[in-house]
Amino acid sequence: MKWSELCIHTTNEAIEPISNILHETGASGLVIEDPMDLVKVRENEFGEIYELNPDEYPEEGVHIKAYLPMNSFLGETVEEIKQAISNLMLYDIDIGKNNVSLSEVHEEEWATAWKKYYKPVKISKKITITPTWEEYTPVSSDEIIIELDPGMAFGTGTHPTTVLSIQALEQYLKNDDIVLDVGCGSGVLSIASAFLGAKEVYAYDLDDIAVKSTTLNAKLNKTEKKIITRQNNLLDHVNLESDVIVSNILAEIIVRFIDDAWNNLKEGGLFITSGIIQNKKELVKDKLQQQGFKIIEINEMEDWVSIVAKKK
Repeated sequence: MKWSELCIHTTNEAIEPISNILHETGASGLVIEDPMDLVKVRENEFGEIYELNPDEYPEEGVHIKAYLPMNSFLGETVEEIKQAISNLMLYDIDIGKNNVSLSEVHEEEWATAWKKYYKPVKISKKITITPTWEEYTPVSSDEIIIELDPGMAFGTGTHPTTVLSIQALEQYLKNDDIVLDVGCGSGVLSIASAFLGAKEVYAYDLDDIAVKSTTLNAKLNKTEKKIITRQNNLLDHVNLESDVIVSNILAEIIVRFIDDAWNNLKEGGLFITSGIIQNKKELVKDKLQQQGFKIIEINEMEDWVSIVAKKK
């Protein structure tokens, strides 16, 4: 079978929303080429380091590559993707050059080749994320292994926003906590919460693909009995008393449901937010404080920010 490689030259800020657009249009796997990966100093405390080829990276911005089947609908699909990406500017998201190119590849060339870049990665003191096809032996008795298959998810679970979210969950989540995961995507945060001792996790996403992905990944990790997955728009019509709400989505979306987060948290409950690009940090922080939240901690990784807030 023949496939087309769709390459989008954009910005770091646009990686998450564009990746979501591509998944929604049926892209089978994504590759993100960020030149900053070539120069930044890497600590090996939370994973191994792999050699990268500079020739495959742009001089500025990032390349997001997706793979679409070559069929009679390809032209329409590409146009839909272009329009959806352009619409991101309505939300003040910088999409950069936004150059889009197409090239032909054969299935055997990419369907497995990308897997060599996805290895087990230790992303926190306890949690390691590993692809389903990799053999991995825990190095300590308290290590938690989360298995993911990116073929049915929204990413490998190793993006800085996900890492920040999981590290916050590991630090603050207590046994038997009730957790709400808003914008669950692949379900990795819900699964991490279940492994870290949550009594129940309610995983919500407006995207039906995300709901299915979370359900499948929960079963894969044998956490499905703790995770209730539902299609829902943020916290609309949700009325629960939770101990922790975690949300790894765009800053512009987070500020829309801060009041609903407040109403669904117990007194003293925590709201863990991530997916916040550096220049949106003050926006989210101010909205949280206006609602009455106390900022407990702000953590940063690369250009991304995570804020932990407490319902006073």
